[in-house]
Amino acid sequence: MITVRKRHTGLIATAGALALTALGGTSYAATNDTGAHPETQTQTQTQTQAPKTAAQDASDARIRITTGQGVHGVGIDAPVRVTVSNGVLTKVTMTATATGTEVPGTLSADGTSWKPNAPLKQATRYLVAAEAEDAQGRSATTNAAISTVSPANDFLGHLSPENGSTVGVGMPVSFTFDKAIGDKAGVASKIQVSSSSGEQVVGHWLNNSRLDFRPEHYWKPGSTVTVKMDLDGVRKTATFKIGRSQISTVDASTKQMTVVRDGKTIKTIPISSGSAEHPTYNGRMVISEKFRHVHMNASTVGLTEKDGKPSYDIKAVPHAMRLTDSGTFIHGNYWGGNSVFGKVNTSHGCVGLKDVRNAGDGTQPAAWFFDHSLVGDVVIVKNSTDKAKVAPDNGLGDWNMPWSEWVSGSASN
Repeated sequence: MITVRKRHTGLIATAGALALTALGGTSYAATNDTGAHPETQTQTQTQTQAPKTAAQDASDARIRITTGQGVHGVGIDAPVRVTVSNGVLTKVTMTATATGTEVPGTLSADGTSWKPNAPLKQATRYLVAAEAEDAQGRSATTNAAISTVSPANDFLGHLSPENGSTVGVGMPVSFTFDKAIGDKAGVASKIQVSSSSGEQVVGHWLNNSRLDFRPEHYWKPGSTVTVKMDLDGVRKTATFKIGRSQISTVDASTKQMTVVRDGKTIKTIPISSGSAEHPTYNGRMVISEKFRHVHMNASTVGLTEKDGKPSYDIKAVPHAMRLTDSGTFIHGNYWGGNSVFGKVNTSHGCVGLKDVRNAGDGTQPAAWFFDHSLVGDVVIVKNSTDKAKVAPDNGLGDWNMPWSEWVSGSASN
């Protein structure tokens, strides 16, 4: 299981992936799953220090989505419901992520609950997005992603990255199944992953339902990776391309990030990482998702004021890119002054870059890094006071497992 520490817990969203019925396959777009595991977390995110007014502006409305966040195997007649306390729902949408088709639903007369009008489709991924207001007109938002149950005798798996995509050199091939796999060697033997560069690619079970493949070193820039599957009698081939190499190193001691593109340093950016109380993980991380804005709320990890309201509630943190499933991001920070970046570590574990509100200035360091980054790019953190490294199964932390260990516990063993 993924190790979670409160200071890193937060919003989850899967990178663009290939959703598979018996690994048969339709693509879906990036969605806001949330939680400690890629498929089980809660909606909002702890983050770096925010303006003091954030707590004062927080909504009292509390939205709840059932059957829960990021759940697989939901029955097509299961009671998917959206409810709110201390407020009213102002907008609810439920969308099939592969097709963009919206599911019709009904809002209750008092505005406190919503439900779909008809049964859902089998083996389909849905995104539920809800908005509400409290009595003072302050808004709250919540998202949840679910996957419905597959037809009998099939199982639902998810493959990332997305078929036909271009990703960074650190992107592993990752299968997540909707149930624990008993015959791991048997399932792994039905999956072949190869690279046009001829690198040896080895699979490794990170837990009972997640199987990742990677080479010893990062993928070769410009190569093509091919995934062939033959599971439950269904054959499928997916390919993705490796873009240029970009490795960014965050030095928590000097508070600088060095961006190296194809072996050459192209930019050095002042940063602010985790404070002494909430240090950033050390280790190799991989960008798994990109959000131009993301909602972050301290109450999800128990950071509240005496009146019970969150210490901060930032509705639109700009240029946010996920580094771990447990909530570590590299993101824009518009509330920190010039005295912060490159000078002091102030966050709750994330890496902050100077930015402006609403992500509206493309010349800001956070905007530049966002625009020049791919899902699959590597971000290395070193010299943090946190002695722990990112666990291999925390996000795309595969590269933190030594190759000898990866191979000795390979999927074929």
